[in-house]
Amino acid sequence: MGGGEIRRPFHSLQKTRDTLKGVMEKDPLKIQVIVGSTRQNRFSEKPARYVFDELKKEEGVEAELIDLRDWSLPFFDEPVSPSMNGGNYANELGKKWAAKVGEADGYIIVTPEYNHGYPAVLKNALDWVFVEWRDKLVGFVSYGSALGARSVEQLRQVAIELSMHPIRSAIHLSSEIYKAVMNEKVPVDPELFKPLRAGWSGDRVATFFNELMGLARALKTLRKKSIA
Repeated sequence: MGGGEIRRPFHSLQKTRDTLKGVMEKDPLKIQVIVGSTRQNRFSEKPARYVFDELKKEEGVEAELIDLRDWSLPFFDEPVSPSMNGGNYANELGKKWAAKVGEADGYIIVTPEYNHGYPAVLKNALDWVFVEWRDKLVGFVSYGSALGARSVEQLRQVAIELSMHPIRSAIHLSSEIYKAVMNEKVPVDPELFKPLRAGWSGDRVATFFNELMGLARALKTLRKKSIA
């Protein structure tokens, strides 16, 4: 044999794909898209809905849109830190929020950038939970000043402290997309987000989804093994 490329037989590759497809159908990934802003006339629900709709097209995924407007959590005031309470929350809405977060295998957080950071309502929602975030993937979609890069930078640090695993890829909305979409009604025409799929850097949505779902699947397997 020479030193050329080693090729796997087609039937072997097809068998691997069929196996993975069967696993995804029987045990789909549950990914929550979290709308990280609650203010009036917010922009975040527009890219959140676009990402949610695109995610639903992916094979082996159960997507859910989580709107923090539907979760009027008080400022965190539990007597015990979530990292030490063993998943026991005194506040009833806090219990429900923890249960909802716990359903997912991974998260996509859509956030603006406010004054060099991310919204307080999003930080509060993150702080309410600990065990339920643990060992799960999270990716970020952002917009605003500096394309939201500074808010994402801070959120990655928070995610790591919560024992989540932030992915490298992120979707930062350009000012051109923001201006094109800002006055549109939800759901926005997906054509207005087309530069995310066909820009100079390639299909950023596909890159983002591939990284998120590939690693989320691996972490889901590890979580199952640790429970067994």
